[in-house]
Amino acid sequence: MAASPERASLQTIGSRLRAARLERNVSLREMARRISVSPSFVSQVELGKAKPSVGTLYAFVSELSLSLDDLMIEDPQAAPTASSEPNPNMPQWSKNSAPFPWPQPPSPVQPQDGRRKIQLPGVTWQRLTSQDDPMVEFLHVTYEPGGESCPETKLMRHGGHEYGHMISGRLDVQVGFEHYQLGPGDSIHFDSATPHRLHNAYDEDCMSIWVVVGRRVDPRVSGPHHDVVHLPDIE
Repeated sequence: MAASPERASLQTIGSRLRAARLERNVSLREMARRISVSPSFVSQVELGKAKPSVGTLYAFVSELSLSLDDLMIEDPQAAPTASSEPNPNMPQWSKNSAPFPWPQPPSPVQPQDGRRKIQLPGVTWQRLTSQDDPMVEFLHVTYEPGGESCPETKLMRHGGHEYGHMISGRLDVQVGFEHYQLGPGDSIHFDSATPHRLHNAYDEDCMSIWVVVGRRVDPRVSGPHHDVVHLPDIE
């Protein structure tokens, strides 16, 4: 019997994470320490048997110097490469530098059919650009009923600044200590370094468009345990 799309997605993501970890010579135990989970959980994720939250997935890709796009490769046999060398195609963002050249894809159009995607329990990300953009993540995101970006007691944070626009359904968003309920047509933007959580507490899918700018080049959020921050009132 063929694996479900969700299970196949988990297995593919896990194999790519494991390949990148091994290429970096990071032990399973060290990987677990860096992202504040157990070694057995890392193993289960790499085998496609555990369901990482959005926040945990961000932790994996950040520690392994990957992008979300590396997990959206269509060929299941293609594994991402992790390198400590600077990516020559990635513009360096600095207030004091001259304007940098944006990458120019072969085609500016991404048809609806054939979008690259990551499917996790409760949430599906689809890339809306035809190629990986090192400065901007432009995503169509669907949160299923009960879907969340991270547990209620452990908010996520990462580099960059993000912008969201609701297409359908409703979504609860916590940014720091503030709570917002978004419906169709509503928009939100916030500093991604502020602890935050997205949660669909309702009985219908929530579809939205999200843009995250500068996540991979933001120097403010780096080092071990940078993906998750506890807020004092929810410890």
